[in-house]
Amino acid sequence: LAGGIILGVALWLRHDSQTTNILYLQLGDKQAPNTFYVGIYILIAVGAVMMFVGFLGCYGAIQESQCLLGTFFTCLVILFACEVAAGIWGFVNKDQIAKDVKQFYDQAFQQALMAESETNNGKAVVKTFHETLDCCGPDNAIGAITPLWRDDLCPKKDSFLKNFESSNCHKKIDELFSGKLYLIGIAAIVVAVIMIFEMILSMVLCCGIRNSSVY
Repeated sequence: LAGGIILGVALWLRHDSQTTNILYLQLGDKQAPNTFYVGIYILIAVGAVMMFVGFLGCYGAIQESQCLLGTFFTCLVILFACEVAAGIWGFVNKDQIAKDVKQFYDQAFQQALMAESETNNGKAVVKTFHETLDCCGPDNAIGAITPLWRDDLCPKKDSFLKNFESSNCHKKIDELFSGKLYLIGIAAIVVAVIMIFEMILSMVLCCGIRNSSVY
C-alpha cells in the first residue's frame, strides 16, 4: 500500500500540468532543464519496487520462509540506501533546479524582446511561462520601465492595476519548485520511516521463525 501511494504521488508530480507545460518547452535547439524529473523518476522506481518487495515480504511471512524474508530485508536495505543517496542529491540540487529554469526563462525573454521576426520561438516560450504561472516578466521593475511588451507577452487582466500587480516569474518559479520539492521530501521521509519499521519487523519475524519448533 505504501508503495502504491508513493507511486501515485510520483506519477501525479510527473504529469502535473504546470511542470509539464514548462519543462517540455524548447527554445530553438535548447531543451528546458529537466533535472527536476530525476527525483520524480527515483520516486516512481522506489514506489514500484516497494510494491513488488512488499508482496515478497507478505508472501514470505505467510509461508514462514526465512529465505524470502531475508531477501525482503536485503531489498529494503538496498532501497533505503538508494533513497538516502537520492535525498542527499536532492538537497544539494534543490536551489539549482529553480536557478536553471529561471536562466532558461531569461534567455527566452531576451529573445522575445529583441526578435524582429518570428525566426525563433522565444515569444511562444515566454507566453507559456506567463500563462502557466500567471506572472509577467523576470522582475516587476522591468515591467514598470518597459510596458510596451506587456500586452503582447503577458496574460490579459481585467484592469491595468491587476496587470501591473502581476508577480514576477522568478518568484513564481521559486514557489512552484519549492512546493513540489517539499512534497517529494515528505514522501521520501514517509517511505524511509516505513522502510525502517519493515526492516525491524522482518528481522523479528525471521528470528521468530528460526527459533520456533519445526513441525
